[in-house]
Amino acid sequence: MQAAEIELKFSVPDIARLLVRIEGLGLTLVTPRSFEANTLYDTPDRKLRCKRQVLRLREYAGRALVTHKRLADDHNGDVHYKTRIETESLVEDPDALAEIFTQLGYAPVFRYEKFRTEWEGGGGHLLLDETPIGVWAELEGPPAWIDSMRERLGVTPAQCTTESYGAMFLNWKARTHSPAEHLTFEEIQTVDSRQ
Repeated sequence: MQAAEIELKFSVPDIARLLVRIEGLGLTLVTPRSFEANTLYDTPDRKLRCKRQVLRLREYAGRALVTHKRLADDHNGDVHYKTRIETESLVEDPDALAEIFTQLGYAPVFRYEKFRTEWEGGGGHLLLDETPIGVWAELEGPPAWIDSMRERLGVTPAQCTTESYGAMFLNWKARTHSPAEHLTFEEIQTVDSRQ
């Protein structure tokens, strides 16, 4: 399935407080808190990254998904939202797909993990992501829904970001001088315990 993905992220300093606010929004819980493992694939010379594209294999809540993301053909550089064209499909055998990627010249280049909880309602999704470097919420849907939900949650535009988790990880590495190569709980914990 191909669709435009429009989203904003914001930091969540207090999960309990956010959960209380979510209860009053009339959203439906779609996926209870579940572990999610993501692997990004690219060529050795990073052709996809150079074209601002992503090829991802995600395992989450008992299912596997393959996703390709790219900028829209008419990308206008709107800085208010992160907008990508996303083509996604369920995968029956993620190990077989990983082998296919390898045979085609794509290799794992970045892994990231989180615990994700997902709600939906009114044409959009609210996602709570607990990552090894902080807790974030994502609002995904039409811009009007995102803005309305952001306001109802008491989040200002200045608190929001359009950065990917990969970019957030690189910024975190620069701030902390961490040698971690992947945004995984084990690697971040191991690196933190050595410092």
